[in-house]
Amino acid sequence: MSKFKVYVSDYDYKDLSIEKSVLEPIGAEVIGLQCKTGEHLAELAHDADAIIQQYAKIYRPTIEKLNNCKIIARYGIGVDILDVDACYDNGMVATNVPDYCLDEVADHAISLSFMLMKSIPFYDKKIRSGSYRWEDWQAPIPRYRGAVYGLVSFGRIAQNLAKKLIAFGFEVIAYDPYVSESFMNSCGVRKVEKETIFKTADIINVMSPYMQETHHIINAEVLDLMKESAYLVCVSRGKCVDNQALYEALKAGKLAGAALDDPEEEPMKIENWTPEQNPLFTLDNCIFTPHSAYVSKQALDECRHVAAENVKAVLLGERPMNLVKPRPKA
Repeated sequence: MSKFKVYVSDYDYKDLSIEKSVLEPIGAEVIGLQCKTGEHLAELAHDADAIIQQYAKIYRPTIEKLNNCKIIARYGIGVDILDVDACYDNGMVATNVPDYCLDEVADHAISLSFMLMKSIPFYDKKIRSGSYRWEDWQAPIPRYRGAVYGLVSFGRIAQNLAKKLIAFGFEVIAYDPYVSESFMNSCGVRKVEKETIFKTADIINVMSPYMQETHHIINAEVLDLMKESAYLVCVSRGKCVDNQALYEALKAGKLAGAALDDPEEEPMKIENWTPEQNPLFTLDNCIFTPHSAYVSKQALDECRHVAAENVKAVLLGERPMNLVKPRPKA
C-alpha cells in the first residue's frame, strides 16, 4: 500500500517516468489525470497528498476540498492558474520551477523576431504560390545593427535575451517600472517610459508575467503608438495581448506583423479548440507557435524532475527549493 498519493492534474508528456523515478522510492503512488480545465479535479484527486499541475486551473473552490493535500507543485514558472493564497490559507504550500527555460524562451523570442524581420514566413508562402522575388517582402527588411528592440518587462528571461540581442547590434530598450535604470544600464539596456517604447521600437517583445495589471498590457491604445514598420512578439501569457485589438491593428496596417506563442484563449487549457475562434488566425501577417517557447528536451526533463523534487521534499517534511510565497496581507 502506498504511503502517499501524488496526482498529476494533467500532462502532455508520453509518460510519467521521471516523476515516478523521484517519488516512488519514498512510497508515493503517482497517478496521472487528464483534467486540463481543472473542473472536477477536487473529486478526482480527493485523497491527494500532493498535486503536480500543468495546465489545469486550480482555484480556491477546488483547493478548499483537498483536505489531505500538502503541496500543489507547478510544472512551470507562472502561477496565474493557481490560487497561491488559497493554498496557504488551507494548510498547503505552492511551488514552481523558476529557472528551467531561461535560454529556451529567450532563443524562441529571438527566432520569432528574426523570422518576422527577415519576412521568412511571408517569403515561404509567396514562393509556394509561384512567386520567387525578393521584392515580395512583407515589409522593408531592416538591418539588425542599429534597430531598436523593445522589451516590455525586464526579468531574467528578458535579461538573457538582451545580452544575445546586443551581440547582433540591436539597441535594446526596456519598460519595467519595477527595475531600476542603473540595473538596466549594467546590462547594456536603456530604461524608457511605456509610451516611449511603443513609439520608438522597431520590434516590441512582451515578456511580462501575467497578472491583473498586465492583462491586455498590449491594447488598442499602445498599438496605435507603434510605427507602421514595427513588429510585435509575445512569448508571455496570451492574455497579455488584446487579440481583437491586435487583429484590428494588423488588418488596418498599423504595424507590419506579429508573432505570438499563445493566443488569448490559450488553447491548451480548453477543450475542443479550433482556430476559427480567433480572427488572428485568418491573417498572413500574424504567426503562431503552440505555447512552445519553453520547449527543449532538456528543459522539459529538468522541469519535471524539479517539480517532483519539490513534492518529495514536502512529503518528507522538508522545505522545498522553490516555494512560491503568498501575497502579504494588507
